[in-house]
Amino acid sequence: MQGKRIGVAITGSFCSFSQVLPVIERLARENEVTTILSAAAATTDTRFYRAEDFRRELQRITGRPPMTTIAEAEQVGPMRLFDVILVAPCTGNTLAKLHHGITDTAVLMAIKAQVRNDRPVVLALSTNDALGTSAVNIGGLLNRRNLYFVPFSQDDHDKKPRSMAARFGLCEQTMEAALEGRQAQPLIL
Repeated sequence: MQGKRIGVAITGSFCSFSQVLPVIERLARENEVTTILSAAAATTDTRFYRAEDFRRELQRITGRPPMTTIAEAEQVGPMRLFDVILVAPCTGNTLAKLHHGITDTAVLMAIKAQVRNDRPVVLALSTNDALGTSAVNIGGLLNRRNLYFVPFSQDDHDKKPRSMAARFGLCEQTMEAALEGRQAQPLIL
C-alpha cells in the first residue's frame, strides 16, 4: 500500500500498543499517516508506556502530532482527510460505543466522519470479552457498511477464554481489501 492518506486511530488496549507501532512504521514509509487517540490512549500512563512518551513516538514516526480532541477529529469529514482509517487496537468499549452510535472520543468522531463520507474503516479488535459481552457488538458491526475487521482469533484460550485479538500483521492486507470494498478472509482464524 502506498500513496494513501491513512488515519490510525488508537484506543486504550495498552498491552497492544507494542504491536501497533510496527504497523504504523510500515504504513508511514510510503503513506501519509496521521494518528488519532482516544482520551485514554492520549493521557493514561501505564506499565507499557507513559502517555507523553507514546505521543512523542507517534509524532516521530508520522512526522505530525496525533489528533486528540473531538474538534480535531471532526475535520475528518468535511476535509475528507483519509482514504482509510485503521482502528488499532479497537477495544470492546470502542466497539460498543460505535455499535450504539456514541461519539464521545476523537476516535469515534473520526470513524463517524469517515463513514459519513462513505469511506472504509478497518477495526483491529483487542478485547478480553469478545466472546462475552462484546460479541453482540462485533456481530452488529459486521453488518455495517464501510466497516471491516482485521482477521482475529482467541489470544489466550486457556487463561482468557473470552478474549480475542486481531492479527496485527494482517492490518495492511485488510486495509487494501477494504479500499476495494471487501472484507479480508478468513475473518476468524
